[in-house]
Amino acid sequence: MMVRLHICGRMKLRRVRAVLVLSVGLCVVSFMHYYKALHHIPLLKDLPGPSGSLKHLAVISSFLWEEKAKMAAPGVKGQAFLLWRPDGVKSERNGKDSEMFPQFLPIPLGSMGDLHLRTFELQDDTTSYFVRTKSGGMCFRKGTRTLANKDGVGESQLKESHASHRALLSVQSANRSLGSAWNASVPSKRLVKCRCLQGWHGYHCGIPTVVQHSNLATKSRLAPRAVPRRVINAINVNHEVDLLHARFHELVDVVDLFLICESNFTAYGAPRRLLFFEQLLNGTFDYVRHKILYIFLDHFPSGGRQNGWIADDYLRTYLSKNGLSRVHGMRPDDVFIINDADEIPVGEGILFLKLFDGWTEPLGLHLRKSIYGFFWRQLGTLDVLSGCTIGMLFAVYKGNGILLRRREYYSMPDFRQYESDTGHILVPWSIGSAVHYAGWHCSWCFKPEGIYYKLVSAQNGDFPRWGDFQEKRKLSYIRELIRTGGWFDGSVADYPPSDPKEHMFAPKYFLDNYDKYEYLLRNLYTGKQD
Repeated sequence: MMVRLHICGRMKLRRVRAVLVLSVGLCVVSFMHYYKALHHIPLLKDLPGPSGSLKHLAVISSFLWEEKAKMAAPGVKGQAFLLWRPDGVKSERNGKDSEMFPQFLPIPLGSMGDLHLRTFELQDDTTSYFVRTKSGGMCFRKGTRTLANKDGVGESQLKESHASHRALLSVQSANRSLGSAWNASVPSKRLVKCRCLQGWHGYHCGIPTVVQHSNLATKSRLAPRAVPRRVINAINVNHEVDLLHARFHELVDVVDLFLICESNFTAYGAPRRLLFFEQLLNGTFDYVRHKILYIFLDHFPSGGRQNGWIADDYLRTYLSKNGLSRVHGMRPDDVFIINDADEIPVGEGILFLKLFDGWTEPLGLHLRKSIYGFFWRQLGTLDVLSGCTIGMLFAVYKGNGILLRRREYYSMPDFRQYESDTGHILVPWSIGSAVHYAGWHCSWCFKPEGIYYKLVSAQNGDFPRWGDFQEKRKLSYIRELIRTGGWFDGSVADYPPSDPKEHMFAPKYFLDNYDKYEYLLRNLYTGKQD
């Protein structure tokens, strides 16, 4: 009897051990499967500033949306698009602060016509970006040497052919299914390497330096697309007119649609003029108007005055949801990028997203940081999570642009399902690096009067709110800040030297129009004291 009990006990122990070993094995396999994605999640970046995360959590938990219309999934032909507007959001108007704000009468909607209601039909970009050489290479026109060489890569010898481009890509796609055998043959006869200009890389000379030196882990898998993606760039505007000109001139040939959202209320809840709307009508932006969809926010959210983060988040939510509800013909692999008005991406990085497959999402931008003007360059870069595909935006973020700006996609309930549906692990990366800028972030880059307006327009949540201090609003005080590069708390940073001749000093449009934008390119108050 004792022997039988002993044998039964040993058998049960073996079963338990087998279950434990199997469980450990499953955990190891699961960990290895998601290790790469987990390794890239920037949790440590968020730990030093928990207050910001708490604010966002409070806003999300307290500010729920009731939508009048559900947005249809993008890419479905013949879908009925309904204009998105939040339900149950009351306008909060404030009658105080007449000292700081001029009083503007609300613009009647009738004066806008249907400008704020129009829809936009996305069209395919038919530009011939790649050309075939005599030796069979497929080269990116802008990144390939124009002088004739042994491969025949010369402007007079380049043969444009969309059909041959598609044929080449289909052959590459078929060969890629062979796995390592195809990869091993890439440098040989299967793919002819183009001769690249400085700043361009890869066999097709289509990878810009800001991608080549980025932290993208899938550079070896990049391949040109047969049909370019369409790019949608969404921006909220206040009075950043000059910065908008620089953005449009940098991106007009790359971006397919600009969503521009403007409100007749400041982020503080005070009435304001529709500056961008006025200039849109008077012809100032005629050179890009065919790519602009104007979004008019005619109310201020309830609670936004007491908690400025509600107003701040609401602006981006309305921008993305109202704007995208009026865009027809979107495809899941189109690109959505949301920026602040003072964040200007470089065109080459955005063009790469249009033309190549193989990059992961979501993606950020390493931006050169400046304050008051490009002459005060701050240390480091501003790494802003800014973009993803339309498919991810709707599946993971539910079409809400403010959620994309946060590095919290892994906490969204549907991101695992999106990985499963697409077969891709979401690995965030950023275009550019600490020394290869993917654009510019020019903070407080206005004339003194513009800085004053930004002070009094700021939302009531990012404390201290310097616009509440009368002495900080004096133009003489603001001019002194520009002169020294100081901050409103009295500190003066030790900025590195900045040379207008350095690479990526400022957007090309500003440099080409130096006299007009001198206040952004040179410190006009050096040697002066009020």
